[in-house]
Amino acid sequence: MILCIRFHFGPEPGAGTVEAALPALLGLIEDISPAVQALPPDTALVDVRGAQRYFGQDAAGIAAVLRVRALAHLGAGCTVGVAATSMLARMAARQAAPGTTLVVADDERAVERFLEPRPVAALPGIGAATARALRSYGLDTVGKAAAVPLSTLQRITGVRTGREVYEKAHGIDRTTLVPDAAAHHHGPERGRSSLLAAERAFSRDELDQDSHRRALLSITEELGIRMRETGQVCRSLTLTVRYADRSTTIRTRTLREPTAHSAALAGAVYRIHESLGLQRARVRALSVRAEGLAPAEHASRQLTFDPVDDRARRIEAVADLARAKFGPQVLIPGSLAA
Repeated sequence: MILCIRFHFGPEPGAGTVEAALPALLGLIEDISPAVQALPPDTALVDVRGAQRYFGQDAAGIAAVLRVRALAHLGAGCTVGVAATSMLARMAARQAAPGTTLVVADDERAVERFLEPRPVAALPGIGAATARALRSYGLDTVGKAAAVPLSTLQRITGVRTGREVYEKAHGIDRTTLVPDAAAHHHGPERGRSSLLAAERAFSRDELDQDSHRRALLSITEELGIRMRETGQVCRSLTLTVRYADRSTTIRTRTLREPTAHSAALAGAVYRIHESLGLQRARVRALSVRAEGLAPAEHASRQLTFDPVDDRARRIEAVADLARAKFGPQVLIPGSLAA
């Protein structure tokens, strides 16, 4: 069975964000099953078939254990969908009431009853245009789409999309759970993870662009230090902007080369931030994920023959040594000292 776990923190002031806590939450899951796939910013899929045999519990029982662990260790609530496939588990997690577990039994009739009343747009991978085309023919629910022949769906939406709709409407899911690199390792690799995240919340909804940039600089400094401490580099960065109305904007950018150099990370995040045009946006929090982590010794670096860049990297290495000896706050960028 597959669990789809959606994490959330409470709305009270000072509550954390799931995006920053996701690596730690994945670590809690991996204590129970190593077959975990992260779906940032707030969701994970976990295959618990092996865990069911090991712990002698059914999938719902394991879901209950994970909910208690997440709340006890990190103060995060969980909404869980349980099903035989990733698609059904994800749909169940969206359908479940917050803080509960919804189980779709591994039975053809139970799957049919679960899918039948759902809108066609609820099927993962079915876009808005396809859903509109189906609704224009009166096929507004999964049950109605499942009741028509494959050839009819293909005439409406095209050969490939029609087959996808037909299979998903009948509960057929050809996707597989792809485990991420383990969040925690033992021995010399301990502390490495498949992603790192950090966030900064403002004490009030913030419009000032300079305040945004200082927050982003603080975040990338933290991420750079954490990666260098564990001998890692990242291949991409994802910026999440949370607004006063609780909506979000998420943008990802692949780096020109894998790096843990704080200045390079800051420059990349600044460019993402500038591309959003947030001059009038009331921002409540900013968070950044460093993704595609890999051992630094396996990464290549393009030589620039830039003395300024070389000097900055040497200073950074010395600063890391000072922080390791005297504490993380002994050296910080001047713009963050105020």
